[in-house]
Formats: sequence, structure tokens, C-alpha cells
Amino acid sequence: MQSKKIAITGGIGSGKSLLAEIFRMRGFPVFSCDEVSRKLWTDGEYLRGLSELFPVCVREGTLDKAALSKLVFSDENERKKLNGYAHPRIMERLLSDMGAVSVAIAEVPLLYEGGYAGSFDFTVAVLRERTARLRAAMERDGLSEEEVRSRMRAQYDWEGPLPAGCIPVRNDGTREDLEREAERVSALLELTF
Repeated sequence: MQSKKIAITGGIGSGKSLLAEIFRMRGFPVFSCDEVSRKLWTDGEYLRGLSELFPVCVREGTLDKAALSKLVFSDENERKKLNGYAHPRIMERLLSDMGAVSVAIAEVPLLYEGGYAGSFDFTVAVLRERTARLRAAMERDGLSEEEVRSRMRAQYDWEGPLPAGCIPVRNDGTREDLEREAERVSALLELTF
């Protein structure tokens, strides 16, 4: 069987995790940048690097995620500094983990922002109406409307044209609708487990 690496991406609150979970429930190996990032938060070497870049955000070997988020989403230079440090390390570990299986699906929130689309054979973009995304992210993360809008501004503009070769998946309906979209993508990419 030919190896296939598939990225699921999309804006904050679009439903990337739900689509990834649907694929996981169908037996596909699913990986996540967010899961890799959470593991790195407990890695001493990684935290030392973060501490050097953001000394007020790492205290006694523990990352203050709220302080780091506040800092990087209020200052674009600080966000770029974090992305330049974190993204390569997250992607290196993600791609290493994915290398062990022939068909691997990964949830990659900042795929285009980080320039990592070329690391995957296919890209699936979960699209959802902006107001629904805003509401979902506020409810899920306990963020204010402005905090979510700040994150949206820092991401790829999913309201505009999609990158070439990107497979769109609409998530404006029910879970069952999204499951049908997963079936469509599975058939399109000839995914079998």
C-alpha cells in the first residue's frame, strides 16, 4: 500500500478536532500538533528554550500558558518568535510519529502559516461560517470574543480562496453531516485501513 500523509487544517473553531475524531473512530491513525505541543510542555529541554525566549512565561520549570497566549496574541513579533521556536519542533516530532504507519492523518492547525503543506500528500480544510467558529472557540476555550478574533487574525484567511489542491470540507451542519463529509474524503483519497 502506498503511504499517505493527510493533514486536516482550518481556522480556530472550524471543527478540525471533530473531523479528526471521526477518522480515528473509523480506525485510522490520527495524530495532532496540539497533542505533540502538550507533550513538549513537559520536556525540560523544550521548556529551557521557551524560558530563554519568554522568561516571564516559564516559572520553576512550568509553562504559564495563559501568560504566553496573552503575550503572543498581543504582539506579532512575540508570536513570530514563538512560532519560529515551537513549530519546527512540533512538526519534527509529529512527522516522526506519523512515519510508522502507511496511512496517517494529522490535525495541523497552522499548516499554511508555518509553511508545512509540502510535508503532506493531501490537505483537508475544514470550513465553517465565521460566527459559528467564533462562538465555538469562545465556548470551548473560555475566551472572550476579542481573544478569539485576535487568534483568527493571526491565522490563514479561511474566508478567501483555498490553497491549490486543498480538499474543502464544510462543517455547517450536524455531526452526521460531517461524518458524510469524512466518507466523501475517504472515497476521494481511496483511504482504507
